[in-house]
Amino acid sequence: MTSILRSRNFYFIFFLDAVLIAMAYVFSYWLRFDGVIAPDRLANIKDTVLFVIPVKLVCLFFFGLYRGMWRYTGLNDLKNIFLGVSCSSAVIVMVILFLYRFEGFSRSVYAIDWGLTLFVIGGARIAIRLYFSGGVLPYKETSNHKKNPLKRLLILGAGDAGEKVLREIREMPWLNIHPVGFLDDDPDKQGKTIHGVQVLGGVGDLGKVKEEYDEILIAMPAVRGNKMREIVLLCEKSGKTFRTVPGIWELVEGRVSVKTTRRVRMEDLLKREEIRLNEDDIRRHIGDKRVMITGAGGSIGSELVRQICSFHPQGLALLEVSEENLFNIEMECRQRYGFVSLSSYLVDIKNRNNVDRILKTFCPDVIFHAAAYKHVPIQELNPWEAVFNNIVGTRNLVESASENKVDRFILVSTDKAVRPTNVMGATKRAAEILVQCMNGTSQTIYMAVRFGNVLWSSGSALSLFQKQISHGGPVTVTHPEMVRYFMSIPEAVQLILQSGTMGTGGEVFILDMGESIRIVDLAMDLIRLNGYEPERDIPIQYIGLRPGEKLYEELITEGEGIVATDHEKVFALKAESCDQQGFKKQVDELISIAGTYDAVAIKKKLQEIVPEYTPQF
Repeated sequence: MTSILRSRNFYFIFFLDAVLIAMAYVFSYWLRFDGVIAPDRLANIKDTVLFVIPVKLVCLFFFGLYRGMWRYTGLNDLKNIFLGVSCSSAVIVMVILFLYRFEGFSRSVYAIDWGLTLFVIGGARIAIRLYFSGGVLPYKETSNHKKNPLKRLLILGAGDAGEKVLREIREMPWLNIHPVGFLDDDPDKQGKTIHGVQVLGGVGDLGKVKEEYDEILIAMPAVRGNKMREIVLLCEKSGKTFRTVPGIWELVEGRVSVKTTRRVRMEDLLKREEIRLNEDDIRRHIGDKRVMITGAGGSIGSELVRQICSFHPQGLALLEVSEENLFNIEMECRQRYGFVSLSSYLVDIKNRNNVDRILKTFCPDVIFHAAAYKHVPIQELNPWEAVFNNIVGTRNLVESASENKVDRFILVSTDKAVRPTNVMGATKRAAEILVQCMNGTSQTIYMAVRFGNVLWSSGSALSLFQKQISHGGPVTVTHPEMVRYFMSIPEAVQLILQSGTMGTGGEVFILDMGESIRIVDLAMDLIRLNGYEPERDIPIQYIGLRPGEKLYEELITEGEGIVATDHEKVFALKAESCDQQGFKKQVDELISIAGTYDAVAIKKKLQEIVPEYTPQF
C-alpha cells in the first residue's frame, strides 16, 4: 500500500481514470438523450458526478487495478476491471435508488455508463500494452543494433508454449527477433494466425518454407522420444541453428521464456512422458522434517538435495565421503537455498562409530541412502570394496536408524540388482534384502527404490561418449544389441521422493522406466546433437562386453509379485519374509571373507546370499 502511494505513476493513472470516468458518465447522458442534455438532466449530473467518480475509483483500487503495470496488462487485469466497474455501478444504482427512488433519473443511463466505463478504462490499459509491445507499429525487418543483428525465427509448435514465446518477443523488441511463422501438425491451426504471425503448415513442411529464417525454435515441451528425434532430423537437414524450450519438469509454474531456450538435449529424445507428482504427499513427509542424504554429492544425491530443499525441510544433513563433492553441494545449497538449515558431514559410512555419532547429533526423521559404489567393471576387480561399502555401509545405516528412531529409511537401489551377473548388482540386491529384513524390528519404516540408468550420471556411457566425440572419436560401444533403461536424473529423483511417501514397510518400489533403448542408438543421437554424422564424421567402434556386463537389464525377477500403486509410474514388489538372524549370520561370514581379499570366495558367498546371482569367475 505504502509503495503504491509513493509512486508518481499512481497519481497520474489515478487522475487519468477519474477524467475517463467523468467523461464516460457525461457521454452516457449524451448518448441516451440523442446528443441533447436538458437542464434537469444536467442537474442530475452535477448532483451525482462527485459521488460517482470516488465510488468507481475506490472499487477499482479495491480490485487491485493500481498494483499492476499497464505495459503488462493481461486477462487477469481485464477481469478485475470488469469486477471493479460492475461493483461500482451496482453501488451507485443502489444509492440512487435509496436516495431518489430513481425519480427523475434514467435507468438506461447507468447501463450505458457501465459499458462505457469498461471500454475507456480497459481500452486505455490495452493501448498502453500495445504501445510498449510494439503491437501498434509495423515490425521493421532492419536492425538498429549492429552488435545485435536481426534474427528471423521460425517456431515449431503453435500451442501454448509457442504463443507465450511469441508474446514475449513482441513485448521485448530489444531482443531484435522477428518471428516469420509457425509450423504445426494440427490441421485446424494451419493457415490461421497467432498475434499476426501465420501458421505456415505442418512440421513436415520445414523444407518447403519459402520465408527466410535464421533459426528454428522447437516450442513443444511435451514432445519426446521418436517424435522429437524426427523433428531434430528435419532441423538438421535445414542446416539452420535450432533450439528448444525447456521440458515440462524444468518449467516453473508453466513459465516459458525465449530467454530459457536451449539446445536440444539427450533427455528430449527419450521416450518419456511427463511425470505428475502428488506434491502434497511429498510435502507432508518431508516438509518441516529433518532429512539426511547419504552420497549427497553424487549424481542422484545432489539432485535429491535440490528437490528436497524446495519442500522446506526443517533441517538437511549432507553425508559424503568425497571432500570436493561435499564442498560443491554445500556451496550450491547455501547460495540457492539459504533458508534451509544445513549440516555437512565428511564421513565414510563404513565406519559405524561415525554413523552413530552423526545420527545421534542430527536426529533425522527421514534418511535417503544414495551412497554406493556403482561402476560395474571396477567392482568386479575390487569385490571386497563393494561388500564393505554397499553392504556394510548399508547395515551400519539401517541399524543406527533403528536405534535412533528414524521414521523412514529409503534405499536407492538399481535394476542391476535383478538377476545380477556382477558384484555391484549382487551387493545392491543384498542391501535390498538387508533393508527388508530390518522392517518390523523397530518403529522405522524401511523401503527400497529400484530403477535403471540415469543420463549424465558420473561415469555414465553418455559422459564417456561426449568426451570421445569432443576428441574426434571413435565412440566405443560394447555391443550393437546392448539395451538399457534410461531416465533423466530429475525424473528419477522425483519418483524416489514419490515412492518414499508410499511405503508401509518392506516394499521394493519399481519405477516405470519406459521403453529400453539400444546404446548404439543413444550414441548416434548424441553424435548428431553435436553436429556430426555417425560413421561419416565420428566412427563407432564395438569393443565387446566388459566384465560383469550383460546385454539387457531387468526391473523385476521372475516370480516377484509386482503390484500397482496410487502413482501410474511407480510399482511395488510385495514385502518378502526374511530370516533376520540367518541373513545376519551370512552377512557376517561374507564380511569376514571380504577381509581376505579373495575375489572368488567373495563371489561364491555372495551367490549363497543372492541365489539368482550368476558370477563370472
